[in-house]
Amino acid sequence: MVNNAAVLRGGIASQLADLACDVAGGELPLRVRAWDGSEAGPAGEPVLVLRDRTALRRVLWHPGELGLAQAYIAGEIDVQGDLTEALSRVHSHISKAREAGIRPGGRQFLRALALAGRLGVFGPRPPAPLGTARLSGAAHSRERDRAAVSYHYDLSNEFYALLLDPSMAYSCAFWTSNEPGYTVADAQQDKLELICTRLGLKPGMRLLDVGCGWGSLSLYAARQRGTRVTAITLSEQQRLFVAGRIATLDLGDLVDVRLQDYRDVDSGPYDAVTAVEMGEHVGQEHYGDFASRLLRVLRPGGRLLIQQMSRGHRAPGGGAFIAAYIASDMHMRPIGETISALEQAGLEVCEVQAMREHYVPTIRAWLATLERRWADVIALVGEPTARVWRLYLAGAALAFAERRMGVDQIIAVRPAPPLGPARPPAHGSGAGRTDKIAGSTQRPCHATDLVIQKELHG
Repeated sequence: MVNNAAVLRGGIASQLADLACDVAGGELPLRVRAWDGSEAGPAGEPVLVLRDRTALRRVLWHPGELGLAQAYIAGEIDVQGDLTEALSRVHSHISKAREAGIRPGGRQFLRALALAGRLGVFGPRPPAPLGTARLSGAAHSRERDRAAVSYHYDLSNEFYALLLDPSMAYSCAFWTSNEPGYTVADAQQDKLELICTRLGLKPGMRLLDVGCGWGSLSLYAARQRGTRVTAITLSEQQRLFVAGRIATLDLGDLVDVRLQDYRDVDSGPYDAVTAVEMGEHVGQEHYGDFASRLLRVLRPGGRLLIQQMSRGHRAPGGGAFIAAYIASDMHMRPIGETISALEQAGLEVCEVQAMREHYVPTIRAWLATLERRWADVIALVGEPTARVWRLYLAGAALAFAERRMGVDQIIAVRPAPPLGPARPPAHGSGAGRTDKIAGSTQRPCHATDLVIQKELHG
């Protein structure tokens, strides 16, 4: 028990609040409640609850987001109120301090150590509250990539079925309505239709779906367009799930799902190729080879659709928390760099549609489902894993809302021979459509005609 008179007079929360204000400047963005029952900070704001001094010990051993994330996963800290709002206030507070040139120095460091001593924070490194991704070998080798995919996607098909819509689409949806009753399931169907329309998929055409997930696009293209699909994934759980749905829907003559690395695809040529939020896992050094391989399996004039997340140079990955508990080895780049990589591989980029605004309601829908099914999620995967996903989804929704991350659909083609037949429009059989899926006038696909579309559905 801590008996320091100064701490008891001011309360632990006041001591911590004073230190935080000294380090970052300004008023606290949240209210703080410490394990002694004391509180400090503005009333009416989300409350950061420090249940145990072990939370501060974690931050000493892992300064920054990883220590705080582990304390949250372990239940040593909690937030009363809206978690996303709390994260937003903290991020804004830190950003303003950096913009103002406020940097903690030696005095603040010594003060923090002194307070840590009075609070009994010093001690051995606390054990991690949950197993982190343990990857070995060269980055983005076949074995390491498979291990990274397995850590995230093989959590269990039952878990993702609790979180996602019935199609099991685990990527940014396309929201075409704000009407009551329009759900994330509807928005995912509209996204799948949008992709099929942009690729001009027709009966008998061949589609390669790279990183097929739980098969939402592969199965939709087969059922709605009569397309012959080769779906590949590195997740055995996903392959088994897709194979089961193929059997249930009697699509064995149209869909072939394989446990296969994109580097091992030797079939083709394909009329179309998709990679929906898979390119983020390829790695910076391998992206050029990734693009070249997709080019090679396309027929001349064949179309490629990549849906991919982006972010700036200063934070190409997801951060320490994401690397440890969600998606190790993830790399995202500015959208312009991805376009350049595709062009350098020999593809002609025709169209780019920014979809950042669509990811905010998508992730918020997943988070709302997680909260609604919280007891079921805990029963299935345990509370620490449930808290990982609550933190992950709240932070991801915030990153897209605050424009720290983006997501885009890119359409590119493998150039046809100069004297070959005229290339069909970029949207194929959907040319001239005026319904909500088409979203804009269809245009021919020329490399010199780069269309940047910005869909704003609040």
